[in-house]
Amino acid sequence: MRIEAYFERVKNIVDNCPFVQSSSLTYDKRSTYEGFVHGEVIFIDDSVLHLREYVDVEITVERLMYVYHYIDAGQKLYFRYDNTGHHRKKKLPTYPHHKHDGSEEKVLHSSAPDLETVLDEIQGLIKLP
Repeated sequence: MRIEAYFERVKNIVDNCPFVQSSSLTYDKRSTYEGFVHGEVIFIDDSVLHLREYVDVEITVERLMYVYHYIDAGQKLYFRYDNTGHHRKKKLPTYPHHKHDGSEEKVLHSSAPDLETVLDEIQGLIKLP
């Protein structure tokens, strides 16, 4: 797959999500197969997902770096998934992949979710007006 096809896939996922109010995503092509996606998605309850992905899609979709940072309308953290290697001492079985749980301020082991999985989780948290 070429990086433009991946960018289109991300755009379609966000555009077809029924609880998205608006989005502002930037797509930065770094090579034929690598690119950076970043920006924010605002939901119908004014909560926000800040996301960053650096991907290589030459053979499969490999997210070399990712952050999905979800906050409520008051800027309180619900959760953040990332693969930053800053929790080595916690000996998480999924290191470097982990989840920050905002409600308990804990770092939890987690597999690497994709954008669709994150949006599914957010759908369960959306508070309808």
